[in-house]
Amino acid sequence: MTDGEVRVQPWRAGTWTTAPAAATEDGPDLVVTAVEGSDAWRHTAYGFVHDDAHALLAPMASPGAVEVTFDVDWDGRFDQAGLVLRADEQTWLKAGVEMTDGAAHVGAVVTLGRSDWSLAPVPEWAGRRVTVRASRAGDAVTVRARVDEEPFRLVRVAAFPPEAAVRAGPYCCAPTRSGLVVRFRQWAVGPADAALH
Repeated sequence: MTDGEVRVQPWRAGTWTTAPAAATEDGPDLVVTAVEGSDAWRHTAYGFVHDDAHALLAPMASPGAVEVTFDVDWDGRFDQAGLVLRADEQTWLKAGVEMTDGAAHVGAVVTLGRSDWSLAPVPEWAGRRVTVRASRAGDAVTVRARVDEEPFRLVRVAAFPPEAAVRAGPYCCAPTRSGLVVRFRQWAVGPADAALH
């Protein structure tokens, strides 16, 4: 989205799927404290279902796009933040930055009944500002991400039901610890990407 196409969403435009421990506006930012043990996952490999990540969601146009910008200044195991597209408890996508194997990773989980997980290490993103973008059109969601003002990089092209009514917005969760605090800088919406490449 170019600057002229971005429409910044006020934090009050969304409703929480699961309330965080705390959420306060600090100037233009939203500072969120996650609940220990919060997560989003269905079945695959781990054998459990978690559906208590803290996602602040509003209706998303299709075709359309959503962007979330946040600071990566946390380092607990499986700490994560980014964006969620959600139709229901079995149909959703989360994408963002997660701490795993001792480093920051950019990745996505797509859940269509069961979850999958794709990720790539980005240790150089730690301590910096990240923007994650999801563009939905037809039967696909295209996820891109960038650090600071660097160019967006492609993270994932995922199948997603074209008929599903979706809500989207920022999320965070802390599967293994208390005390995760995420500073979200912006939540924006706009038109879908014109092309995949």
